[in-house]
Amino acid sequence: MTVYDGHCHIASTHFIPREFIEDVVRNVHRRLDARGPAPAPARLTENYAAQHDDHTGDQLVAEMDAAGVDRAVLLVPDFGLRMDCPLPMAEMARLHHGIRQRHPGRFWVYLGADPRRGEAGVAAFERMVDDYGFDGLKLYPPCGYSPSDPGLYPYYEVCAARELPVFVHTGPTGGSLDYGPAHPLRIDRAARDFPSVDFVLGHAGLTHAETAGYLAAHRPNVYLDIGGFASTPTIPRWPEHLNRLFRLGLNHKIIFGTDWPLGRLSGGLRRSVGEVVHGPTVFAGVGRRDQDLIMHGNLLRVLAPASRPGGGG
Repeated sequence: MTVYDGHCHIASTHFIPREFIEDVVRNVHRRLDARGPAPAPARLTENYAAQHDDHTGDQLVAEMDAAGVDRAVLLVPDFGLRMDCPLPMAEMARLHHGIRQRHPGRFWVYLGADPRRGEAGVAAFERMVDDYGFDGLKLYPPCGYSPSDPGLYPYYEVCAARELPVFVHTGPTGGSLDYGPAHPLRIDRAARDFPSVDFVLGHAGLTHAETAGYLAAHRPNVYLDIGGFASTPTIPRWPEHLNRLFRLGLNHKIIFGTDWPLGRLSGGLRRSVGEVVHGPTVFAGVGRRDQDLIMHGNLLRVLAPASRPGGGG
């Protein structure tokens, strides 16, 4: 089976703000401390940061090879107006282009943006997309904006002109960020106003499956992502959850993704992808055609024409 991972990040402290790591660790510490003495937050933070040393993508490619993942989407969020980032977006874009050149044929890249950057932000996004041949737009509404903010419409016009998809984080994240803008319904106006742009709702097959499901069922340009399925604390029996999701008649709108490096310390890609592809539960009763749509076909549909032979960089 061909497997494309529609939701990955380079596990590097070059791209992930230290504040975001500390934010995640606070929740981890609270969960561990409830069950007994937990390591100090500072120690947890250092351990977590130490897992983000894959600055060139070599470790990710090795995991992809071991798991049978042929190609993956790299997401580059723009945290810069909410957190102190190690590098400016232009430098992160340049480095991701270099990673893709280092590993030809293995990655697509969706570049981040924030509507509060104004006209200069739109111009920079358009320039970097064209210069590097990037494949989509990545939005992180918990940084404090709605995905239907009019300030994003010029970005959507760029995407419409180039047939690029838009990936939108939905659901929970670090405890200091805003959850309200990350509800899937916040995309509805933009999806209606830009019918030629495909919107992929990150994590929506996990944390907002019912709401996002009816959006995907009735908005032709809305898709669901299942990134983080093996690491979501509220879904401990994730194979059963995915099997229920895959029986809703929405398999033409669901995109497989892992949200790597989540789950890196609990078996990594090989374990989670193997359970999906070869396990007894996830695809029980799901036809092969639907399996292929979920595991690679739907991602190629939203990436067209970049995914066609000769495209996508």
